[in-house]
Amino acid sequence: MSVQLVQDTSSVEPTLDQGHSKASHAPVRRSREQILADLPSVAKEIAKGAVARELGRELPFEIFRTLRQTGLTWLRVPEQLGGPGGTLADQVEIICTLAAADSNVAHALRSHFGFLESIAVDPRAPLSRKYVQEVLDGKLFGGAHMEINTPRPNMLRTKLVKHGDRYILTGKKYYATGAAFCDYTSFTALDEAGRVTSALVPANRKGVQILDDWDGMGQRLTASGGVDLDDVEVFPDEITSRLDGDPFVRRHNATRAQLHLVACIAGIVRNVFSDAVGYAQKQARSAKHSHSETARGDHFVQQVVGDIAAATHAIDVIIADVAKTLDIAAAGIVAGAPNLDELVMASALANSKAQIVVGKLAIRAAEKLFDTGGGSATSRKYDFDRHWRNIRTILNHNPLLLKGRVIGDFYLNGARADFDEGRVF
Repeated sequence: MSVQLVQDTSSVEPTLDQGHSKASHAPVRRSREQILADLPSVAKEIAKGAVARELGRELPFEIFRTLRQTGLTWLRVPEQLGGPGGTLADQVEIICTLAAADSNVAHALRSHFGFLESIAVDPRAPLSRKYVQEVLDGKLFGGAHMEINTPRPNMLRTKLVKHGDRYILTGKKYYATGAAFCDYTSFTALDEAGRVTSALVPANRKGVQILDDWDGMGQRLTASGGVDLDDVEVFPDEITSRLDGDPFVRRHNATRAQLHLVACIAGIVRNVFSDAVGYAQKQARSAKHSHSETARGDHFVQQVVGDIAAATHAIDVIIADVAKTLDIAAAGIVAGAPNLDELVMASALANSKAQIVVGKLAIRAAEKLFDTGGGSATSRKYDFDRHWRNIRTILNHNPLLLKGRVIGDFYLNGARADFDEGRVF
């Protein structure tokens, strides 16, 4: 599964050969129960090479080709559109389980699962009906909306300009998480009137160059780097306004996008726990001052493993509870519930609180893993430091201090602009 890099003559950055990621044939239709029953075995196969992939910087193209056939990437498609009709709670558990195997894989599905949620909560929308068959055929959807080197985040320089009966998309994007593994990519741009708009185009369209230049200390294999858009041809039916659509759907999807990252953290902590147990049982030696002949018999090691076990349990319970509130909000959107604002707000608040608690528990658990052994626990061959690096990197996308302030401002002053705008930090 080695990554083939192709040097682009117009850029010093290497571009990614996406040929490895494409599905060879349409997957067999499967029920919700069948898909979820196979999740543990799928995760087990992904986990086998996770450490080796990270140490060798080997992007998991082959894994994504396999995932297309499992049903995990289209579980959330409603039954009325021919899908299994899985719940959002189902999907969150998928994220947690995949992240426990390899957090890069789970994280890279963030945009695709966001697109899937749009279909689930608005199955009658033209966009849903247009692309649902593609999703059921195993196609993956990604993209990039953020840009770097702008004065402030969320500012856009990418342009979408009319050219005859078509449009031309030009600019540079970053944080294109998972786009290298996808068949379709979406990009935010400014039209000629300065309005924010979006284009959804095939990933292999001429002028779309996905770069392997993500240099973050964590989540290294999520393909979260840049995209060069060099005079990309866009057709009118591939354009949507970012201001159109149901505001409740936008707010709900913003909360789901944040929960996706929290679920990735939950999976990482599951991995921290399994690594702590495995290392203490098989590799670690007792400390020279220990009263036990084995690390597993050392009272301090036992306490560390117990603390990590409690942390991962608490995190899983919190994540599952938040997922339920999002399922309630999603059902309310589909049904047009009269108290929809209340439902969507409740899920956003629950998720924001969860981010604070989970973030603190998770980063501490990743640190405590090293207390199960001495200097050998820091060996590169174990790559235990990836857990802390991955959690810390994810938390930088959703700053806990900012979350705490927004929640406090709401309860103290009734301020809710961040929630109403559906901001994703």
